[in-house]
Amino acid sequence: MRLKPYFLTILFALVTLFMVVSMIRYPQAAFDSALRGLKIWWDVLFPSLLPFLVLSELMIGFGVVHFMGVLLEPFMRPFFNVPGTGGFVMAMGLSSGYPVGPKLATKLREQKLVTRAEGERLVCFSSTSDPLFIFGAVAVGFFHDATLGIFIASANYLGAIILGILIRFHDRKAPATTYKRDKDLSILLRAFRAMHRARVQDKRPLGKLMGDAVLSSFQTMFVIGGFVILFSVMMTFFTMGVFADVLTVPLALFLSFFQLPAELSQAFIIGFFEVTQSMKSIGEMTGWTDLQMKLTIASAFVAWGGISVHAQVASIIGSTDIRYKPYFFYKLLHAFLAGAITFVLWKPLNKLVFHEETIPTFLRTVPNGNLEYTIQAIPTLGFYTLIILCILFVCSALFITMKKFSPFFRG
Repeated sequence: MRLKPYFLTILFALVTLFMVVSMIRYPQAAFDSALRGLKIWWDVLFPSLLPFLVLSELMIGFGVVHFMGVLLEPFMRPFFNVPGTGGFVMAMGLSSGYPVGPKLATKLREQKLVTRAEGERLVCFSSTSDPLFIFGAVAVGFFHDATLGIFIASANYLGAIILGILIRFHDRKAPATTYKRDKDLSILLRAFRAMHRARVQDKRPLGKLMGDAVLSSFQTMFVIGGFVILFSVMMTFFTMGVFADVLTVPLALFLSFFQLPAELSQAFIIGFFEVTQSMKSIGEMTGWTDLQMKLTIASAFVAWGGISVHAQVASIIGSTDIRYKPYFFYKLLHAFLAGAITFVLWKPLNKLVFHEETIPTFLRTVPNGNLEYTIQAIPTLGFYTLIILCILFVCSALFITMKKFSPFFRG
């Protein structure tokens, strides 16, 4: 008899029972934490993510993503072992933050534009935090220094790129996506033909396409909001009472072997489930002054994302055959890579002089969710998306040129 299914059943039942009892015992704490999660979702996440989700759906329906896919295929395939359409997912994921990347990868899988293996690769390395959270919430809000966001952002994005290159071998025996190629046409004409073909095959009129885009985006946002509120309540209960002591005491003993303060144990537990509160705990540790280790741990947790984000991703990819297990383990690897990169880059980057004035003003403020924040967030995230896409297009053009003139790349 296999015990694993029974163990998971008991574990889920106990966690649910714990939540119910805690809500009955501490109703005020449950209400306050739920309200706090709702405020984060409504003031920050909803206005900044919804426009990008709607536009992404429209770009897929109009064939723009297929156009980009043809142009980016020469670069994305050899480096990340995903089709060119993965470049769009990568750009949106790196700039807009989780879980936009997994949502778009799932959309490509539903339309059979990627295989299961390619979808799993995309989901893993396109799920990152956005620059507004890294610079505004983490660097400014919790560490009170916008320049520190450079370390966390560099580690987070460089780690995602390295992860993407490493997991190109994930399920490498699986078949790759194949497209109809018109070898007699230039790559630009092939891209336009692919865009036209995709738009014609979609068959939905403009009104239907726009309605579906809005409906799908709202459904995704409500899923995100539900998980944000749920884990806000869970974190409140997990960090109070006897349950917190049961978790923190053994972890504190483990951290002592690495000469890390025992107070860090609570931040580790919170960070495993949710990123924002763990950043707050680390930033408020005034007795521990090792800034290099603080940033190393913070970078690892930002890359990990927390079980709250994992639950969002698992819910999003649940409509396809994309598996969650690879995402879990590869995000652990991403967390390790981000932490290691921060630790290694600390001294070299510190030798360079970073002035806070060189960072855009918008990234030197804590996201507060007012109308001004929304108006600035959309063009800022859109600008970063365009920058990443331009870099990918340049890399693809260079790779095409090298294949044309170099026998090494041609082979």
